[in-house]
Amino acid sequence: MEVKFRVAARIAKPVEEVFEALADPDKLSCYFTTGGAKGRLETGATVTWDFHDYPGAFPVHVIEVVPNERIVFEWEATEGEAPNLEGGRIENAGYNTTVTITLKQLDDGRTLIEISEEGWRDTPGGIEASYGNCQGWSQMLCALKVWLEHGINLRDGMY
Repeated sequence: MEVKFRVAARIAKPVEEVFEALADPDKLSCYFTTGGAKGRLETGATVTWDFHDYPGAFPVHVIEVVPNERIVFEWEATEGEAPNLEGGRIENAGYNTTVTITLKQLDDGRTLIEISEEGWRDTPGGIEASYGNCQGWSQMLCALKVWLEHGINLRDGMY
């Protein structure tokens, strides 16, 4: 079995504004990276994302950026349950997963954003970690929507 997922949302903002909220580390830090982001998402860059609910900053290796259309990056896979969930633990798995974010301007002025992630091993730990990341990306899309449309940081105090 190939372990992967896709989540999507429609955001009532133009594609350029949604893209900048992803690519600009200062904006990303306003609604997603609770510990901050360093470095702009650009092809070939390695940036870091830090989350209060996980120990240490994550290096993000940017494979491709097509402004207002697509962002592709790799980061190290984890396996197991997230540490903030009832005593579970998370471990670096020694391989990368690939995240692809696509953006499409809709005729009604909204932006369709889709996030897919793939590459986990078909093991109990890999499957469990993919579920956690699916939840995280779904939360990220909700936080992005509320921040862009209403100026509210949904993740503030959540973790």
